[in-house]
Amino acid sequence: MAQIGKQTQTSLSEINMVPFVDVVLVLLIIFMITAPILQSGIEVDLPKTHTVKELNQDRVVITLDKGQRVYIGNDAVNIHQIGQKVRALMRRPQDGVFLRCDESVPFGSFAMVMDTLRQAGISNINVVTEPITDRPRTQ
Repeated sequence: MAQIGKQTQTSLSEINMVPFVDVVLVLLIIFMITAPILQSGIEVDLPKTHTVKELNQDRVVITLDKGQRVYIGNDAVNIHQIGQKVRALMRRPQDGVFLRCDESVPFGSFAMVMDTLRQAGISNINVVTEPITDRPRTQ
């Protein structure tokens, strides 16, 4: 009779953590890089100016994109509903709003959004711009 050989199988007593730590660190780096990009989810080419004030307050942000669609935060809204929705989001009546507008949008559309906000009683409207980067001239 053939005898079945008994093999001793040793169980893995330790799990190798190095690959797990590598994956976690790579994910951490990816999230650190993409977090500032996700802050303003709607892509807009802002007009460039020399005077730019840093945003240090948490306020309502209204965005007018290239297709002349209006967003409050990241949510698309009808232009006729901007006033009431912004008033509902504002903490205090004297708080202002930030208006981001693509530089290719016609002035008429920009003026319509401004007028709608003013009719809703919002007087503190700040237009968001990007700084002009002065490149050193090479001769």
